[in-house]
Amino acid sequence: MRRLFHHTLLPECRKVRLALHEKLLEFAEHSIEPWRIDDDLLTFNPAGELPVLVDDDDTIVCGHNAICEYLDEAYPEASLYGGTPAIRAEARRLAAWFDEKFQREVTQHLAGEKLTRRARSNAPPDSRALKAGRENIHTHLQYIAWLTERRSWLAGDHLSVADLAAAAHLSLVDYSGDVPWNDHPLTKEWYVRVKSRPSFRALLKDTVPGIQPAKIYADLDF
Repeated sequence: MRRLFHHTLLPECRKVRLALHEKLLEFAEHSIEPWRIDDDLLTFNPAGELPVLVDDDDTIVCGHNAICEYLDEAYPEASLYGGTPAIRAEARRLAAWFDEKFQREVTQHLAGEKLTRRARSNAPPDSRALKAGRENIHTHLQYIAWLTERRSWLAGDHLSVADLAAAAHLSLVDYSGDVPWNDHPLTKEWYVRVKSRPSFRALLKDTVPGIQPAKIYADLDF
């Protein structure tokens, strides 16, 4: 049985979980708190960073980008990157947009403050960070709407790693109740489509100890 070492509060880990489910690959989950030193994790990844995938043949792959690329090469059915160099480049560009820009401008300010900070140290969120995240998120939601007006999915005609990255980040912000869905109906339509996929079911069952999700978090018709 392949194994995935991850933590539910890391969007890059959520993206990998979605990718594995989209590939219909079975795997055992090992949750590790990223703020603690874990000897088991260091055995597989000397950097001590998540996620780490150990495949059925004991191949070890570290890091969300490397894992997603590996999965698409090792299990090419239902490609997560697309069939042409141009489409693959666009999928990678947009995945990086959410993994880097959205993470920096939104996720770390909202989910980072309201979920990770509390889970790690039970500290209250920084109100300045929350304000920045709530202001920044509108630009990103507008961009998703702009893309989906022109394409079936974010990077083209088929779901790709770009959709998984965006949904992984938004799912955490949605858990904390900070996505203004009513202000962005086109983005909401796209998210409903992603959220309704079988691959998303495991994420909707996620819970953060001591922190209840927003009421609409697991609702497919919100």
